[in-house]
Amino acid sequence: MVIIGGKEISAEKPCFITFEAGPTHNSLTSAKELARHAAEAGADAIKFQIFDPDRLVADRKQLFSYEVLKDRETGAVETVTEPLYDILVRRCLSQGEWRELKAFCDTLGLSFFATIGFEEDIDLLVQLGCPSIKIASADVDHTPLIRKAARTGMCVQLDTGSATIGEVEKAVDVIRAEGNEDIIIHHCPSGYPAHLESINLKVIPTLKRMFSYPIAFSDHTPGWDMDIAAIALGAQMVEKTITLDRMTRSVEHVMSLEPPDMRKFIRAVRYLEKAMGQPRRVLHSAEREKRKAIRRSLFLRGPARKGQRLGDVDVEFRRPGFGIPPNRFEELQDACVNNDLPAGHMLALSDLHWS
Repeated sequence: MVIIGGKEISAEKPCFITFEAGPTHNSLTSAKELARHAAEAGADAIKFQIFDPDRLVADRKQLFSYEVLKDRETGAVETVTEPLYDILVRRCLSQGEWRELKAFCDTLGLSFFATIGFEEDIDLLVQLGCPSIKIASADVDHTPLIRKAARTGMCVQLDTGSATIGEVEKAVDVIRAEGNEDIIIHHCPSGYPAHLESINLKVIPTLKRMFSYPIAFSDHTPGWDMDIAAIALGAQMVEKTITLDRMTRSVEHVMSLEPPDMRKFIRAVRYLEKAMGQPRRVLHSAEREKRKAIRRSLFLRGPARKGQRLGDVDVEFRRPGFGIPPNRFEELQDACVNNDLPAGHMLALSDLHWS
């Protein structure tokens, strides 16, 4: 069990919903706007990404390819290639802006956390009083970064991306070695957007069997079919990217939720949870009564004489099921009829006695 922002993340509680705005904002203003929409939709948290592009990217000409939405009606996309450095610069805020954004999210009742790139970014999240910190899938083997994140005592969310199970185990061991058991493991398919053959949802039950921590699903696909499937397979937290406009020609907008769809997404998750029910099949009293209309009762096919043994009476089973059910017929065969009864009569226990 893990608690973020006073909300428990476990199999017994509603799925914790995080909206990812890290790659899709381009200023403090748009970041606040995304946070406002997330809160209005009913999200539990919003996540950003804190990286220093000048330190992170050694080669400023290193190219990165991704898809953008070309036509909203047809869903046609095109591939765009540009320097990774330019992409990261667009989402870069100053420390003062991060403080202002965190304070704004607090007023919305929205938990704020971030994926970080350097140890100094961890210090910033500590100063901001963030409840959780996330390690990017690319840093699953960055032991010094993971160790420092664990030492903060914050909940550490671990993106697994293309990591092997062995690498995930090693990262978890690093966190636990620092006495931190507040861990969330994200199944995070790669790609922007992720393609069906790479999603591998069946790994979610595997992670649940292997680890005693909440398992989350970080979705990189359009719509929410994969999220619904992930929750049905046991994911206790989902992370979904949001945008103000899917037509924005930048990374991750193509598979993000726009404001009108954010509330629909959360409603779909809550509907699923309601429909999932409980592991045991428990019928409500209303269901028990309703089913009687389609079940069967013991009816007289021919007339019965007073004192006649039920096993010697011509009977059959008909709807509705308000009388003696078929599963009691065998135990009642030696009972006798109290009075003469006509054909077509629905037998009740009050019609019988034992001599």
